[in-house]
Amino acid sequence: MTTADNASDAPAEPTGVAAQEWATASADPQYRNAVVDLLGALAYGELAAFERLAEDAKLAPTLADKAELAKMASAEFHHFEQLRDRLTEIGAEPTEAMQPFVAALDGFHKQTAPSDWLEGLVKAYVGDSIASDFYREVAARLDKDSRSLVLGVLDDTGHASFAVEKVRAAIDADPRVGGRLALWARRLMGEALSQSQRVVADRDALSTMLVGGVADGFDLAEVGRMFSRITEAHTKRMAALGLAA
Repeated sequence: MTTADNASDAPAEPTGVAAQEWATASADPQYRNAVVDLLGALAYGELAAFERLAEDAKLAPTLADKAELAKMASAEFHHFEQLRDRLTEIGAEPTEAMQPFVAALDGFHKQTAPSDWLEGLVKAYVGDSIASDFYREVAARLDKDSRSLVLGVLDDTGHASFAVEKVRAAIDADPRVGGRLALWARRLMGEALSQSQRVVADRDALSTMLVGGVADGFDLAEVGRMFSRITEAHTKRMAALGLAA
């Protein structure tokens, strides 16, 4: 997954569960279930990102572009392996942890299949970054071990600067491209936010953790502020691409 900037306003000094190690925090079975859900969702997201980048490489106009996307796909698969191994380590079966999120994530990708190379770049940069911002917000409430893993797998694989360079060059060459890609990015924003909300709503442990029922979750007002921060970060990415939000 890629992100141009961090939309999370995490406190400098974590408190509560965020200050605990996994061994302590996981004594609460509901918290443990929420983390298994989160890691399962992330793991399938990384596996899907690997598959999509490998497919996008087929649309690349040059061999250099193809090689660059293949390298990014490899990084996404490594992130998947880290999550899979962590799930196994904490006693969860990775396939079972991922399965509840397959339909929502596959549905998102089906609804937002790019029609060309540039749409694929914008999707990876805009769509994946929105998801990354959401998971970073959640990570601020996790125990130290889980937070470190989640933030690590959300590190930019290089797609952000690559996408900005290629999209801006395409717009400079043909300004008409900008209007089409701006509409595409707005659609991605709506679909990505809906998908994030569906993922949470479908899993009781995860939604309870987010809305304050477990650990140091968000209150309902904070949920609204969280989505405002994600929207603001999206606007900044659109500007970086040379597109109007």
